[in-house]
Amino acid sequence: MAASSRSAREAKRRVQQMEAKRELRREQDKRRKRDNILATAGGGAALVLAVVLQLTVFAGNPSEAEFKAAEAGLASPSASATPLPSASNGANIPKPETAAGKTFTGDLALNRGTLGIELDGTKAPQAAAVIKSLADQNFYRGLTCHRLTTADSFGVLQCGSKSGDGKSDPAYNWGPLENTPADNMYPAGTIAVARTGGNAYGNGTQFFIVYKDTMIPADAAGGYTVVGKVTSGLDVVTKIAAAGVTPGTSATDGAPVEPVTIDSFSLK
Repeated sequence: MAASSRSAREAKRRVQQMEAKRELRREQDKRRKRDNILATAGGGAALVLAVVLQLTVFAGNPSEAEFKAAEAGLASPSASATPLPSASNGANIPKPETAAGKTFTGDLALNRGTLGIELDGTKAPQAAAVIKSLADQNFYRGLTCHRLTTADSFGVLQCGSKSGDGKSDPAYNWGPLENTPADNMYPAGTIAVARTGGNAYGNGTQFFIVYKDTMIPADAAGGYTVVGKVTSGLDVVTKIAAAGVTPGTSATDGAPVEPVTIDSFSLK
């Protein structure tokens, strides 16, 4: 009886394996048919799809592997397994009232040249308060601009990671999102706040400078807070981009070939 029972179990297991393989083949056939249909869609729709796949997550910002996985119909890995923080700011985050209604101007001095900067405390009071406070504390001095993108419709230089590798500082998260573009377009010269994907309270110390018109689709949380603009010296970033990207997550997304550090960031 015991041998007969084992045989029955083994037969059942083989049947289950066969059924699983059949289901996998059916899913693969469906996916191939779906891909063939998508491949015949208009060029404009294909371009929009490619951009959405590439830019779904910005601050922890998107990798080439995630893009290829999404392209293949696979689920992108989660940026973090930790729960999202509550929708409130800690005591270490400056109050938006300190910047509300104000305009801050100054210089962002990089080792490659200096940019004139203007922050808008009317449209983005919380973001302006944070960056002004960090700049006043010399937080940015010596930090790197660790990420450069050079795709046709995605041109940004990202700076301000405390660790220097793009990771966010878990002790410094804040929100909400402010002044996000309704059309998902970030014109050249825009200064915006980087954040973790899908989290309106995932802003931190990092910001990005847009050196050519860029489209970044909103994610589940929304867009990215536009806090200000470059008033002079945008060509400094353009030259950094022209020097190229160090091979990394993709041919158009990685560290600048010419290392970029922040010498000072002054606002008044």
